Amino acid sequence: MSILRFVVVGLGHIGKRHVSILKGHPDCLPVAVVDADPTLEAWAQEQGLPLFESLEAFANSGVGADVACICTPNGTHAPLSIEAMKLGMHVVCEKPMALGKAACEQMIDTSLRTGKQIFVVKQNRYSPQVKWLKEVVDSGKMGKVYIVQVNCYWNRDDRYYANSAWKGTLALDGGPLYTQFSHFVDVMYWLFGDVNDIQATFDNYRHRHNTEFEDSGSIHFRFDGGATGMFQFTTAVHGANLESSISIIAEHGSIRLGGQYMDHVDYCRVEGYTMPELEEAAPPNDYGTYKGSAANHHFVFQNVVDTLAGRGAATANALEGMKVVDIIERFYAERPVFRKH
Repeated sequence: MSILRFVVVGLGHIGKRHVSILKGHPDCLPVAVVDADPTLEAWAQEQGLPLFESLEAFANSGVGADVACICTPNGTHAPLSIEAMKLGMHVVCEKPMALGKAACEQMIDTSLRTGKQIFVVKQNRYSPQVKWLKEVVDSGKMGKVYIVQVNCYWNRDDRYYANSAWKGTLALDGGPLYTQFSHFVDVMYWLFGDVNDIQATFDNYRHRHNTEFEDSGSIHFRFDGGATGMFQFTTAVHGANLESSISIIAEHGSIRLGGQYMDHVDYCRVEGYTMPELEEAAPPNDYGTYKGSAANHHFVFQNVVDTLAGRGAATANALEGMKVVDIIERFYAERPVFRKH
């Protein structure tokens, strides 16, 4: 297969990360970047890439690309992905896929009509610890699962929201479950499936002056398989991130992943089972020096290459991306709105 050409849409922190990783991948070539901010021209020139103010301008330039990476604010993922597919490109869409199930359905409809694929970025699925946990859960070694608890305790202070027109807004940000914690909702869904019987409470302790939504929530539910589920989250931790963890209590044992990104095995005791030594989480140096879940982005692009070459299937396809959005939307069904003041 020839080298895949990519255009990266949106040059925030994530978009620049995409450019860096694509440059280090032998089968990928970034050919252009798209952002309406003209001050990014100098950065684009340093990267040796032309900067266009819109996807339309890029399409009219004749440069051409096989894949568009959508790295813009959450609320723009759906319309830009749809536009890119209509222009003849496959899509790599950053999380969340959209800010509602209906928008995801429109994206999937466009994918079917154009024959273009949507790859949803769920890099935590490539974490050695999460992959190992998936294997253990799927093997049935733990027996009947009783309780699953996810804790996401992070810090997002005033500096995070200060210089952004979209962060903190319902229309473009959507809230912590979309922006900060959708990867962990995805891990939970990937491991245990859909949820029902949802009960939730939300509060805004530290961010009433700069967000239109909660900074903390406690959600109780039941998995379709019968286990009790709890998802606790906050962005109100003082000073720095505290943890992202998942604890599983089951018939034949218990497991807990902790650390900031569920990237450390804190506890494993399963009857008749010896835990193997897990591979290192760090990627090859060619892909940059990112830490935590960010280090797994290069696996996302390798999956795109392999899938489009007919050597595999999308690790996180559009239907799965939509399902995670659907779960978050149902978690948020009755939350109050905390308007800025």
